[in-house]
Amino acid sequence: MIRAVIPELLDSDAGTPSEICASLSDLNRINRWFGGISTTKSLVGRVAREQRATSLSLLEVAAGSGAVPAAVAASLAQTGIETRITLLDRAASHLKNGNRRAVAGDALALPFSDGSFDLVSCNLFVHHLSPDEVVRFVNESLRVCRWALVINDLVRHAAHLGLVYAGLPLYRGRLTRHDAPASVRQAYTVKEMDHMLRKSKAARVEITRHYLFRMGVIAWKSAPGAQ
Repeated sequence: MIRAVIPELLDSDAGTPSEICASLSDLNRINRWFGGISTTKSLVGRVAREQRATSLSLLEVAAGSGAVPAAVAASLAQTGIETRITLLDRAASHLKNGNRRAVAGDALALPFSDGSFDLVSCNLFVHHLSPDEVVRFVNESLRVCRWALVINDLVRHAAHLGLVYAGLPLYRGRLTRHDAPASVRQAYTVKEMDHMLRKSKAARVEITRHYLFRMGVIAWKSAPGAQ
């Protein structure tokens, strides 16, 4: 299945405020039901164990409403790990974050100094980027983190696309019904992701497969155990 770049409507806020709200709500359900929260929890937990950390700071890029990192933080708290979250999104209108710190900014030019956070994380974001932009984003994330970047994204596969089309009646928002299949069509395969990240400044890259065509990536700033 060849990668096809299809602009997603939510990226450009191409809808009314109520349509954007419905699409963000759809995304939250997708992440709850289809591996988004569990994948990020697995990745963050892996890094925390490697660092023997009981507390960490996390920058969530392309955060939207911040529902995924909030759910991950609540789950990790039950295992004794405190997670302090900062949200970043290109669109300030997406950042309905309660009392968490939130910043509107560019993922390819993060408005933070070097080593500002222990971890940088993103969910369903990297497939929006071109291969060159993926490398730029990884390097920029490694600049502002102390430990690692964790990526939670889709795997491009024909069977995955078929499942998305079958699930279209579940989506409430017009934007989601367009964006969901577009996301799968422009997602990367595990092999493609590995090839791109080997061009980055990551000291080591780990890629794992997760529930329902999700991939998890840890791009380490330095070799695990070297910090």
